[in-house]
Amino acid sequence: MLTTTASTTGRALLRLQSSARDCLGRRLASTAAAPPGVWTDSWRDGIVGTVGKTPLIRLQKASEVTGCNILAKAEYANCGGSVKDRAALFLIKDAEKKGLLKPGGTVVEGTAGNTGIGLAHICNAKGYKCVIYMPNTQSKEKIDMLRLLGAEVRPVPAVPFDNPENYNHQARRFAEATPNSVWTNQFDNTANRLAHYHTTGPEIWMQTNGKVDAFTCGTGTGGTLSGTGLFLKEKNPKIKVVLADPPGSVLFSWFKKDKLERTGDSSITEGIGQGRVTENLKGSKLDDAVHVPDSASVEWTYRLLHEEGIFVGASTGLNVAAAVEVAKSLPKGSTVVTILCDSGLRYQARLFNKEWLESKALYNAIPMAYRGSAL
Repeated sequence: MLTTTASTTGRALLRLQSSARDCLGRRLASTAAAPPGVWTDSWRDGIVGTVGKTPLIRLQKASEVTGCNILAKAEYANCGGSVKDRAALFLIKDAEKKGLLKPGGTVVEGTAGNTGIGLAHICNAKGYKCVIYMPNTQSKEKIDMLRLLGAEVRPVPAVPFDNPENYNHQARRFAEATPNSVWTNQFDNTANRLAHYHTTGPEIWMQTNGKVDAFTCGTGTGGTLSGTGLFLKEKNPKIKVVLADPPGSVLFSWFKKDKLERTGDSSITEGIGQGRVTENLKGSKLDDAVHVPDSASVEWTYRLLHEEGIFVGASTGLNVAAAVEVAKSLPKGSTVVTILCDSGLRYQARLFNKEWLESKALYNAIPMAYRGSAL
């Protein structure tokens, strides 16, 4: 009796082991057969490996008010906390590939902050020094973060691009005068655009299963809008690519009237808007442009915080305001994708400060129920 029972138990164990092997085999075969671009990595190789593959979030309230699906890439999930990490990685890789940057070298950039933060993270990981020139109008939080990361920060007066003392020109001259240094030139180095052509665009296409009707975001260098748009247009020429522009920028007028004229006064948004057409923006396939006033950017920044639980800066508020505007021009049920650029922590002292907002005549742009967040 004992022999029979042991034999039966043995056969059952063998069947269980065989079933487990078959199950594991199917899982491995499924992983091996996964189409290109599907994320099968369970861990990533160093901080550089954490750039990209960010979540795509459906914004529930924005979708409700439009009758469309408003989706947003959570770019604050990148290693340096912003969409600019993608460009930073590709700019450094481009310099390495071209032999412009040797071990122990120095990366120099002119930036409103986020590209510099991305560069500083990646420079630390790769053993490079980092020098950042930036307008002295940028938030203290960004400057402090750059210094915390070990970057040498050189704030300079904010002057137009055609002024020799513009922060970009100062960055270029410093790199030219410093051995084993490279000016990554984020505005006109199209490695920036390629970062989004090769990563952001494909990710959006995959995450939506190709069901996307429009893409919109603000632009400073032009890399995100242009690179993402070019990829999506190649996949489906019917996808609308819409430029979102803040006050004080020339790009809305450039698209609408073919004139480099500023629309409105300066904006509280940082890192977006432009006084010229950059190399990254040239050749982009745009279908339309929308002008977004600061009041709309502030409104949606606070709505995202209170209605979605997402803490972001004003450039993201502008992006979502633009996405809502674009959605209103599309049939119900359409899908519009935009970018959640970075965290509101980088703007807390200004954007969430009642006194500062009142000085800009923007406190009343906050929905009444949410004004308690402006401290």
